[in-house]
Amino acid sequence: MKRSQNAKKRGALGWVLFFSLAVCAVLGIVIILEKLSDKNGNVTESIVISEKPSVTEQTKDPHEGMARSRLTGEWVLANGVNNVPYAVMYSNIYDAMPQSNIGQADVVFESLVEGGITRLCCLFENKDSLEKIGPVRSCRTYFLLFAKEFEAVYVHFGYSEYAEKYLQNPSFHSLDGMVYCDFYRSTDRIAPHNAYTSWTGITDSAISRGYGTTYPEDYSPPFVFNTDDTKQITPQNGTPCVRLDMNYVYNKPWFEYDENTGNYLRYQFGEAQIDRESGQQLEFKNILIKYVTPAYYDNGTPDYKIYGSGKGLYITNGQVSEVTWVKESESEGATRYYYSDGSEVIMNPGKTYVGLVENTQPVTIQETE
Repeated sequence: MKRSQNAKKRGALGWVLFFSLAVCAVLGIVIILEKLSDKNGNVTESIVISEKPSVTEQTKDPHEGMARSRLTGEWVLANGVNNVPYAVMYSNIYDAMPQSNIGQADVVFESLVEGGITRLCCLFENKDSLEKIGPVRSCRTYFLLFAKEFEAVYVHFGYSEYAEKYLQNPSFHSLDGMVYCDFYRSTDRIAPHNAYTSWTGITDSAISRGYGTTYPEDYSPPFVFNTDDTKQITPQNGTPCVRLDMNYVYNKPWFEYDENTGNYLRYQFGEAQIDRESGQQLEFKNILIKYVTPAYYDNGTPDYKIYGSGKGLYITNGQVSEVTWVKESESEGATRYYYSDGSEVIMNPGKTYVGLVENTQPVTIQETE
């Protein structure tokens, strides 16, 4: 009986020894394969199947979750890229200086109104933290038409009689502070230069009016931006432009090129134009000049024809080039800008200033300091 039990034990031990030797043999083969050298004496890589690298080990897209802004061409959060901008009419006389949060605007459009003064139509995209925007003044037709090119909600405080019929057009999404937009008066200035609104006020008012908050599906933005992040655009056949004077008689604005930033710094009334809230000077990557023929109503309000075609300028990165602007319809579609060879102007991503200038009083370009 004992002999039988001992035999069974020896048999079990034998199987254990057999499996141990087998395992050792396999490990030995693996080690040998890992140590094999190629004919150049370099140790070859182990013959193994690598697992797929984890997400953190892979190269991530630096713009994941982002998209290009229709206003600036810059990378922004994708979840807000389809939101329409707000276009706010800013007072631009000396008593209104400095304006609040004007430096946050992505696009600024300037034109003469009555008496040689100018106003600014400032377009903002997804600036939902702004609590003080203004001071806000009244509408003029060409500002409203400019805002429509961007399908913007147009914010103003009153209007000229000539703009009334346009404001009644349901395709123009306007908010008048005298009627139904959420405005408030500040106590540090006297009327009419103390009317302000906020991002929340505009948003709530737009929703209450039933205005859409996203771009239409067939929307085509006015500006075409460079999408190659490795290069900068230089205007076609450009010449140097270190300073640009707008030649508006009242505020006498001008721009100076800053080589360090590649932007144009804004000045008016003999000094830097700054944002009251941030204390920062206004600056722009792109400047577009749109020349128009002088025309006025009997009361002196400009009656500029802003559709058809005309001459203009594109300025960026210290260079200026002559261009032609084209707008096929007064109230629909966008203004397009073309070089002399017919190619469309491609702009650098960044903030843009657009100036409406009478062709009898062109801007002045300074080529050197």
